Amino acid sequence: MTEGFLNEFHKVWDTGILGTNLGDILTAFGVFILFLLARRIFFRLFSKALKTVTSRTKTDLDDQLLEAIERPLEFAFVVVGLYLAGQMVSLSPTLNSVLGQIVRSLIAFTLFWSIFRALDPLSTLFDRAINLFGSASMHETIKGFFLKVTKFVVVCMGIAAVFQEWGFNVAAVLGSLGLVGMAVALGAQDFIKNMFAGLTIFLDRVFEKGNWIKTSEVEGNVEEIGFRATKIRRFDKALVTIPNAKLANEALINFSRMTNRRIYWMIGVEYRSTQEQLQHIIQHISRYIHECGDFETDPDQTKTFVFLDSFNHSSIDIMLYCFTKTTVWGEWLEVKERLGYKVKEIVERQGASFAFPSSSIYVERLPFGQPEAFPFAKTTKSIPSP
Repeated sequence: MTEGFLNEFHKVWDTGILGTNLGDILTAFGVFILFLLARRIFFRLFSKALKTVTSRTKTDLDDQLLEAIERPLEFAFVVVGLYLAGQMVSLSPTLNSVLGQIVRSLIAFTLFWSIFRALDPLSTLFDRAINLFGSASMHETIKGFFLKVTKFVVVCMGIAAVFQEWGFNVAAVLGSLGLVGMAVALGAQDFIKNMFAGLTIFLDRVFEKGNWIKTSEVEGNVEEIGFRATKIRRFDKALVTIPNAKLANEALINFSRMTNRRIYWMIGVEYRSTQEQLQHIIQHISRYIHECGDFETDPDQTKTFVFLDSFNHSSIDIMLYCFTKTTVWGEWLEVKERLGYKVKEIVERQGASFAFPSSSIYVERLPFGQPEAFPFAKTTKSIPSP
């Protein structure tokens, strides 16, 4: 009985799994475990040597790349160990085929995983290219958009590569997805419209993250530009989300693109002001604007006007039209405040006064005729006593 059991045991041992000897399978498993143990030591030495080399270079890009692909490289040693374990034993054709598919799938996974993780440090090259053609705030938005798109494409390609190793007809799947995509597109027209509108905003640089914009419905600072919508933080700190398609097809004011900020006043003085007073007021205001340094007075950049403009109902109006050098709102308010104080000082120093709305009423005839005279008491002469 013992010999019979041993014979059966040897048959099972020799037959193993799918025709592969169990001893060979255990040997391969042992080789794989030993490789994993040795892999930790080898990888640490290998990684340390690479870091020593990259630390000697002037750029930080190679250090960032090495840090990004460190985990995929470590996983690559596992794939190599699995491959070597399979080569060191005699496997059945079935197991050999399955092992080959597994190894090739893991190689594709490791490769696309490395590319996916390397995209973030490689985006610094994109930064340098964008800086040549766009502003610093805009390239962050464009970089984020294209980085997301590129990562999505890499993930799709990686999945397709793995599926192809297991016999899936990727071309047929893509063809069927095209039909499904048409059906999905019909139900997602608004999303697709907003996505292309967002791409138009990026390429045309209509506005950027951090810009102060105003539409027919909202005014505030752009906080985020996404695939579908843009988020705008109003000045009362409320967050407004607007679809990109609406922003792309609407008249929009971008205050952050101003080269200078304008001050446009109508200064009304009284009609009793003399011609000499008016001329001196205009001359002193114009001199202050050109000499104080707060205003842009280059005629090639902006236009500055200080002229007597009109005879209004209650005042003689002097038009003040100028531009400040700063576009920062707080600084602009300070400049405007100083200008207001100076205008008041100039007008008062010339002996003139500011006009204010007033009305004069002229009565030709009272509606109820001439009023009666107030009946004063008659004085009587006193009769002297006899």
